[in-house]
This record gives sequence, C-alpha cells and structure tokens, in this order.
Amino acid sequence: MSSAIDLAQGDPQLIAAIRRSRRLLGRKAMLAAAAGTIPLPGIDWAADAALLSRVVPQISAEFGLSATQLDRMAPQDRERIRKAAATIGALLVGRFVTRELLIKLARHAGVRLTAQQAVKYVPIAGQLVSATMSYAAMRTLGELHIRDCVRVAQSVRHLLPAPGSVDAGAARWAEHGEKIRRPGRLGATWNRLRLR
Repeated sequence: MSSAIDLAQGDPQLIAAIRRSRRLLGRKAMLAAAAGTIPLPGIDWAADAALLSRVVPQISAEFGLSATQLDRMAPQDRERIRKAAATIGALLVGRFVTRELLIKLARHAGVRLTAQQAVKYVPIAGQLVSATMSYAAMRTLGELHIRDCVRVAQSVRHLLPAPGSVDAGAARWAEHGEKIRRPGRLGATWNRLRLR
C-alpha cells in the first residue's frame, strides 16, 4: 500500500497538509496510548472513539474536506467531492463522524480491539501491550484517513486551504460547535490547547 506522501505525487500543498495531519495524529495517538494503560476494560475504547471523533474532522479540515467546509461549497463542487469519496471508498471524507462510522473504519482497517482488552488483565506487561496497541490502532486509522483525503483531493484536483488560514481555522472551530470568529492571541492559544 502506498504511503500518503507517495500518493501526493510531489504536490507541496498536499505534502504540507500530510505533515500537519501526522503531527496532530501523533499527539492524539500518544493520548490513546496513555488511555490504553488504564487497567479498566472499555475505558480505552471510549477514549479512542472520542479521540478519533476529534482528530478525523481536524485531519479533513487540513485538506479542506471537512463536513463544514464542504457545506460552504457550491452544490456541484460538493457533489463532485462526495462522489469521488464514494468511488475511492473514503469512509469519513466530508462526513460528520458517528460511532457507526468509526466502527466501520476500524473494521475496514482490520484493527482488532478485542485482543487489546484481553491483554489488560495481565499486570504491567499487559498494560504496556495495550498502550502499544492503542497507539498503533490510532495511527493506523489516522493514516488510512489521511490517505483517503489525499486520494480524494488528487482525484478532484481539490484546492487545499492555506495553512493557518481563516478558512481552515474556521472549519476547525465549526467542527467543535463554536462560534466562528478570529480570536485574539490569548484566545487562539487557549483554543489550540483545548482542541488537542
């Protein structure tokens, strides 16, 4: 399977979006690993689902393919992107993330969550294995979504939002149900910390 960088075919905007997405994904995967060390069964699943429901729209926003960004497009452009996503088999591109979609994505990626729950019963070593599996599952699902975003953007020659642009920032804010406005320096810092 080709990596996202290979799929970008040297496009500097796509490569930059991939790198930003991977940094974001790395932070969320570390949080998933931390949740994986908690010895209570089911806690890590809930944490993984919550983290994925936040990171997937943020990754989509880096490529200009979040649900809110698509809603602001002209109807013919929106439909073209949705058809491309369906043709490619991109499960989460341009859609709001639901529990059912996350389960479908996990099945699609072949992530086995039951083994992770079983190893939790082994003291210390089991928690380390569980943390490793949480990290790997988050990275796998995130990379799958990044590749889907790249393939959709390439297939429709989609123009990406500029990094740090008002549009990309507004999409991230809108994904979290907040008012769309330009924050001051303190407000921007607070929102960055809160969204991580």
